[in-house]
Amino acid sequence: MNLKETVRSISDWPIEGVIFRDLTTLMSDSEAFRESCDILYERYKKRNIDKIVAIDARGFVFGAVLAYKLGIGFIPVRKKGKLPGKTIEESYNLEYGSGTLEIHKDAISKGNRVVIVDDLIATGGTVGATVQLVKKLGADIIECAFLIELPDLRGREKIEGCEVFAIMEFEGD
Repeated sequence: MNLKETVRSISDWPIEGVIFRDLTTLMSDSEAFRESCDILYERYKKRNIDKIVAIDARGFVFGAVLAYKLGIGFIPVRKKGKLPGKTIEESYNLEYGSGTLEIHKDAISKGNRVVIVDDLIATGGTVGATVQLVKKLGADIIECAFLIELPDLRGREKIEGCEVFAIMEFEGD
């Protein structure tokens, strides 16, 4: 199956000049969704991972399935004000805005081996903030995993020193 064919591209959303890569069409296709989750599982099943750290919101979809399949804990990184316990926070800039992410202070322990999961890496803002949060808590980041990478936006540069895995890439148009 060509997974790229299951991703819908929407021009000028959420702002003019942006091509939004919509994964809801991939997720609604049972074969594509299963294949995507299986690719992630096969990559990490023998890597001795302790936790999956997933980014709000679409990263939760794939991160939760991966954590379940690996039989390990799932840690949500949420937008500011969404977590009820004591948190630490990190701010970031995006292609079309800015924001702040939070993680519970007790979510991961020093030395935990984690994989950070999100749906897409574009400018690297959200994953860069998540990397900083995980590092503040002392965990070891094994890799950052994405379904899609937009290499033209150079998001990898925001997370130098972290290994990056993407199932597929969309360049330019």
